[in-house]
Amino acid sequence: MAALTNVTVFGTGVLGSQIMMQAAYHGKSVTGYDVSEELLAKLPQRWEWMRGYYQRDLPDYDAERFDRAVAAIRTSTDVADAVAQADLVIEAIPENLDLKRKVWGQIGQAAPAETIFATNTSSLRPSDFAEATGRPDRFLALHFANLIWSHNTGEVMATPATDPRCFDAVMRFAGEIGLVPVPVRKEVPGYILNSVLIPFLNAGAQLYVDEVADPADIDAVWRIATQSPFGPFQGFDIVGFNVAYNISRNSPDPKMRKFADMLKQSIDAGRSGLADRAGFFTYDAEGNRGEPVAAWKLEN
Repeated sequence: MAALTNVTVFGTGVLGSQIMMQAAYHGKSVTGYDVSEELLAKLPQRWEWMRGYYQRDLPDYDAERFDRAVAAIRTSTDVADAVAQADLVIEAIPENLDLKRKVWGQIGQAAPAETIFATNTSSLRPSDFAEATGRPDRFLALHFANLIWSHNTGEVMATPATDPRCFDAVMRFAGEIGLVPVPVRKEVPGYILNSVLIPFLNAGAQLYVDEVADPADIDAVWRIATQSPFGPFQGFDIVGFNVAYNISRNSPDPKMRKFADMLKQSIDAGRSGLADRAGFFTYDAEGNRGEPVAAWKLEN
């Protein structure tokens, strides 16, 4: 199977934009799709946010290479136009099963016959919306961690219907764009990373909803007692509140649905995590954790 050179990313938010840059920085031709020009207009700000992190985190960072990547990224609000030349489509839209089925149906109708389809779903089972593509044999999951350039795992997970050649091609692609390709041998919601991470984050969230302790104190206990670099609430900041909100609001646990409502209030206030430089904590331009955000402190 030929190399996957032309990449289209559906969803240009916090993680979708990182996927676009990761691919473009490693020489792929990238098109970003979103539903409105208003959303696409946010990309220049996202590139500059990422530039600082690339410069800080990558020993071989090349400013000219980053500029070339930005200049080479094309955007579109038209599905057919976005996928017309795509070797690979990567979907990074909200964690909503009906929405994913709808969007993949549109992609499947418009994409060339040879295009491979990959979802970056954080918590859903890819098999539950593979049929929407019309080509489930060409559909699988490629999961990225937030802060892709440094947290550079690429979990590749097939469904029972995936053609093994597509799996192998996406494993190669992951390596070509600077990821550490990790084959996930059995389909499971959450892959490896989120199967471990989500229960950890949720445990912190439930403690907070039950008013056991402030987020800053919960994180401090975890950091000090385990010598871990961050606790669950800084983890939420890194993941981003939009992802956490969409997962939590669909939870069968009423505590997590209550937590989703709290996250939504913070999102609406412009504090959605690290990308906004404020979530449960504040952050400086280099992403270093600062003071706890006062709005999350429990009342005495």
